[in-house]
Amino acid sequence: MTHPALLEITARIRDRSKDSRAAYMARVQAMRDQGRARPRLSCGNLAHAMAACSEGEKAKYMKDGMINVAIVSAYNDMLSAHQPYHRMLDEVKEAVLNAGAVAQMAGGVPAMCDGVTQGQTGMELSLFSRDVIAMATAIAMSHNVFDAGLLFGICDKIVPGLLIGALSFGHLPFVFVPAGPMPTGISNSEKAKVRQLYAEGKVGKNELLESESRAYHSPGTCTFYGTANSNQMMLEMMGLQLPGSSFVNPSDPLRRPLDDAAAERVVKLADSENPLGIGDMVDVETIVNGMVGLLATGGSTNHTLHIVAIAAAAGIKVTWQDFSDLSNIIPLLTRVYPNGTADVNAFQRAGGTPFVIRELLSEGLLHEDVDTIVGHGLAPFGTMPGLKDGKLAWHASADVPGDDMIIRTIDRPFQGHGGLAVLQGELGEAVIKTSAVKPEHQVVEAPAIVFEDQDDLLTAYKAGELEKDFIAVVRFQGPKANGMPELHKLTPSLGVLQDKGFHVALVTDGRMSGASGKVPAAIHVTPEAANGGPIARVKTGDMIRLDAEAGTLTLMVDADEFAARTPATAPVVADTFGRNLFAPMRALVGPAGEGGTVF
Repeated sequence: MTHPALLEITARIRDRSKDSRAAYMARVQAMRDQGRARPRLSCGNLAHAMAACSEGEKAKYMKDGMINVAIVSAYNDMLSAHQPYHRMLDEVKEAVLNAGAVAQMAGGVPAMCDGVTQGQTGMELSLFSRDVIAMATAIAMSHNVFDAGLLFGICDKIVPGLLIGALSFGHLPFVFVPAGPMPTGISNSEKAKVRQLYAEGKVGKNELLESESRAYHSPGTCTFYGTANSNQMMLEMMGLQLPGSSFVNPSDPLRRPLDDAAAERVVKLADSENPLGIGDMVDVETIVNGMVGLLATGGSTNHTLHIVAIAAAAGIKVTWQDFSDLSNIIPLLTRVYPNGTADVNAFQRAGGTPFVIRELLSEGLLHEDVDTIVGHGLAPFGTMPGLKDGKLAWHASADVPGDDMIIRTIDRPFQGHGGLAVLQGELGEAVIKTSAVKPEHQVVEAPAIVFEDQDDLLTAYKAGELEKDFIAVVRFQGPKANGMPELHKLTPSLGVLQDKGFHVALVTDGRMSGASGKVPAAIHVTPEAANGGPIARVKTGDMIRLDAEAGTLTLMVDADEFAARTPATAPVVADTFGRNLFAPMRALVGPAGEGGTVF
């Protein structure tokens, strides 16, 4: 039986979304009513579309009723996670041909690595890249010769962007195809330790680079539970990626059969007498399942932006309050770095996403009655793939996790509530990741020190000016100000100060990252400073209380005095390194609470 609170929250979202969802589904139906695309094309259109195909492919292409599958890929060599897609393209096209259809590489989408751009100017383009990817996906599909799509994407903004773009062709079925994580390198705890030693000046850059290179060492997704791997969890929770397929390494013998199965599955979906499109599958219950998965696994705070934006693309209106209310009923079932010491490879061995899904379903904390790429019902996503006599097969999850320090059963969770919380108070609304913050650090009351650039905080740290209790207020970091960069490079320095016994926290209208860790951070503060938010009137010395337990962010300043202050002026955004091209997006972007999107 579905949990009554889950039903109530879902009903609330459905009611709020009634008109927008109806408008979206009307667009989907209008596309569906036009029928299959290729019969409506001229001979010139068709000749252009198949000009580069082999003679055999052309012969199949021109057959009546032949399924043509679009592949939209985020391949590049800069992302270790996406490097395997180069090899996988031809393999998956072959699998589509073997399934009786044809496939074409429809288009590539940009895919930046947040690990490379972290703390650099490119990070100011990062969030906006999601919407660029969505538009690029729509351009790939705009040739209108396709009956279905395979989406090659894994990392931070890429999966949300691909999904938003696919939803604009909601009458067609789409299946996501992962490439899997890299094998485990050095432990995450060792990596974090070296980062802190570097921040303390106890090791040099050569030692730090050696450590980082042992952590990030091969093709495949980074192995910590950040936004990329939260994406993969979310896709399984939403029934848009094959069960248990996310965390199988690129070199694992199971990888190729899973990729082939994804190709076969999308062909079957498109060949159905009444094919369900991705717009049908991504309904209110599906979105709620994605939110539940995020909370149950202590996933990336970035998804409080991305899930809201994805939902909006399907005509569904989600708020941060919905996340907060769900968090009250969803237990934390996993501890994966930065919320623990294990990586996603260990998580997969312990039972992975299928084990979590099965446990949540057992207590009615997920919607089982949903349409997915494998059929109706979420229960199959509680099974794990494997090879039996050399053939791919799915088997039931074990009754107990392989390691209960990584995954817990529903009756003995790591904590009784989800890994995220929403904070509200005089500074507006913010999000905090609580799953990695120890209980003794979840309440911090201290004077503010205001910064308008993350590098200014690091300069103050290196000068020894932060050896005290304080709450760092880093403002003008929201989407309208400078694109809402992640501020993850602040984590080691703030972590050193916390380890020294100081009470420290971060309050910002920017993002942290999927690797948000042990320092309490009120992020995504809305309204942002550049939009006239109260954070623009905070002064150094103002007392602030961040209380993750009570869900409050309190400014302890006389209300009349605060209201009379003149807001700080936003720094000028430099027009170098491509930032000038994104000025229109900064002007158009909506608030973080609405997904930080230009759509």
